[in-house]
Amino acid sequence: MNNFLYGLTGDIVTPFNPTYNEARQGFNSAIQQFPLIIVYCVTETDVSNAVIWSRRHCVPIRIRSGGHNYEGYSNGDCTLVIDISKMNDMQINERSNELTVQGGVTNKLVYEFVASKGYPFPGGTCPTVGVSGYALGGGWGLSCRNFGLGCDSLKEIELINYEGIAIKANRENNCDLFWACRGAGGGNFGVIVSMTFNLAPKVSNVTLIEIDYLNVHEQEQEEFLLVWQEWLKTADKRITLIGRVYHSSEDGLGMLIRGIFYGSAEAAKEMMADFLALDKAEYNIEFMTFLEAVTIIGSVYPASEKFQSASRFAFRDFTSNERTELVDLIRRRSSGSVFAGISLYALGGRVSEIGTDDTAFYYRNANYIMWLETVWENPVYAKENREWIDIRFPYLEAITMGSYVNFPYGEIYNYLREYYGTHATVLKKIKQKYDPKNIFAFPQSIERANFYTEGASLCQQYPFKDEMEGKRNEIGAENYRGFRYVSKR
Repeated sequence: MNNFLYGLTGDIVTPFNPTYNEARQGFNSAIQQFPLIIVYCVTETDVSNAVIWSRRHCVPIRIRSGGHNYEGYSNGDCTLVIDISKMNDMQINERSNELTVQGGVTNKLVYEFVASKGYPFPGGTCPTVGVSGYALGGGWGLSCRNFGLGCDSLKEIELINYEGIAIKANRENNCDLFWACRGAGGGNFGVIVSMTFNLAPKVSNVTLIEIDYLNVHEQEQEEFLLVWQEWLKTADKRITLIGRVYHSSEDGLGMLIRGIFYGSAEAAKEMMADFLALDKAEYNIEFMTFLEAVTIIGSVYPASEKFQSASRFAFRDFTSNERTELVDLIRRRSSGSVFAGISLYALGGRVSEIGTDDTAFYYRNANYIMWLETVWENPVYAKENREWIDIRFPYLEAITMGSYVNFPYGEIYNYLREYYGTHATVLKKIKQKYDPKNIFAFPQSIERANFYTEGASLCQQYPFKDEMEGKRNEIGAENYRGFRYVSKR
């Protein structure tokens, strides 16, 4: 194996290093994949060398920052994984009102850094998600109705291209690439090594909103969906919410609301009156620092879990019959499932004020994102849970439009159209211009992955191939899920 690694720099981890399994665990531990090599890059030169080496040896590339791709596209069997998680330097320039971060930073790192200077940041809810993947896929977060999606604050990116060369993209230089990377950039055009964001205005405090409804009935979940869609029509853009109807093994049927309001707790209570009037509402609406709020919301996420999910965009109100059908989707959980739910991610506000064609993110005018999910703990139930999603997805698809690329679903037939709408044609041209060899490819990339015969040959010759398969069957035999979806603080 050592001769394969000649010319690479950075820290290299092979599948049989004792730290491998810990290093490769992504958010969805139901996905077990075994790359040929993982390179932990520390510098741009490390990234460049890894790209050049992969081309020379015809080994497919995967790019990993936080490792949170829901379908495992930041990993892969017999691939070279370029892991940039160690590239996490950050700088603030208050004169130009800019934040510059390396490609490996996570939500948590950015939140803590900007908050120390008094700023918020329109990042995601999970603390360990990589900001580069988050922002380049659009970037929904609990500040998006106030500040826009994560990609809307982007001012410049620097990436390592298919030749191993660093190039910058902004509104003046490589502007087509910059356009594409704001909504369709995750893994498609190169390895992001640096991003510059415009800073949001400083804030002292925000209001955290938490409302729980436990042990409810189907009719109450249907009413919740009605309140949600009516409330969102006139919602103040300073408030962004996640709503959820769910069925868990511990709580039975339930609902919840989580959100952030850039204003006072008193004003937030008035805005949430329709939700608070629903039966069984238990709430905490509290004025606190921005960092405290995002830390509390992020605290419910597990290190890893086994799940399958699918996402869609809602553009219209659902009828009474449709709301009944939606609730019915989760009334019966799959065999082995400990949780099934439909999550609602509010859009509108600043998101819809930006033109549909101003960035590659196509679904500017959607009301919200819907996310159907099932979670299991025992790996023997993986097949049943995946089929549970597959069976329910067609109904969700019939009443919605398009899918969110940051919540990917591998069974979408025409995924380019579903993720990017009419932007798909333009994105193919930009892909051909900036990655003509299709080096940055994966199962749902803008151009389908090539088959690297030499790389496949290397993997077949690997002396521990049988051991790889054995390890695949062993991993996941224990319960990772150590949190409850309804927070108990």
